[in-house]
Amino acid sequence: MKLASTPDNRAAGRVLAIASGKGGVGKTALSIGMARALSLMDERVLLMDGDLGMANIDVQLGLQPRADIVNVLSGKTSLESAVCPAIGGAAERGGFDVISGRSGSGTLANLSGPGLTKLATGVAALALSYDRAILDLAAGADRATVRLALTADDVLIVINDEPTSLTDAYAFVKTLRLHDEGASPLVVVNNAPNANAAREAFGAFRKTCESFLSFTPVLAGIVRRDATVPAAIRTQTCVAVRAPDCDAAKDYQALAGILARGREAA
Repeated sequence: MKLASTPDNRAAGRVLAIASGKGGVGKTALSIGMARALSLMDERVLLMDGDLGMANIDVQLGLQPRADIVNVLSGKTSLESAVCPAIGGAAERGGFDVISGRSGSGTLANLSGPGLTKLATGVAALALSYDRAILDLAAGADRATVRLALTADDVLIVINDEPTSLTDAYAFVKTLRLHDEGASPLVVVNNAPNANAAREAFGAFRKTCESFLSFTPVLAGIVRRDATVPAAIRTQTCVAVRAPDCDAAKDYQALAGILARGREAA
């Protein structure tokens, strides 16, 4: 498969990691939504399933990839050969490329240091063929997740208004900054019932980070609660394809705009 090429006059290879302290906050749906939104802004996007144990991007998009990360790490195929097009692929406006993981794979869940380094290096190299690579990381702060997050240019931490989401997200940020004291992940409040609840949740998270980490996180965006999201997951389609004008799709697009402007200023 021919990968998307990048003209010489355009920046390339910026990596965005999307993380969460706990599962169930809608991180993968947001990752897919961001891939679609950035593609609609004329970015060539690669979305990689970085959940090294419970991967499900291919399931949520109804894809049947010929190869995945396990095939790559076992030496059966190259990272480039594991690329699978979604919604037309990265060459199409609104489409993007996907590298799938494999759910329940012990090979990935127990990936060693050298294996992680090989994977991180490969992703960085492959990202040079795109405007942006998105890593949908596993929930939590295990070694593999933090290692992949540290390779990214930007990190989004996804929270909601549940107390467990806030405490687990704090644990992730604390672990990340123990490895890189300059790490400054942005925050997205997902599945927010309303703006006030979202800002209250972010305020509590920010206060905790300021008190114990001397770090002031920045709120990048709020994604409103939208029944279209679980409906799209059930039908294995992208939210913005199923309902382009729904609240979640609009919020993904607004967040993509913020990230794109930040990239231009970088």
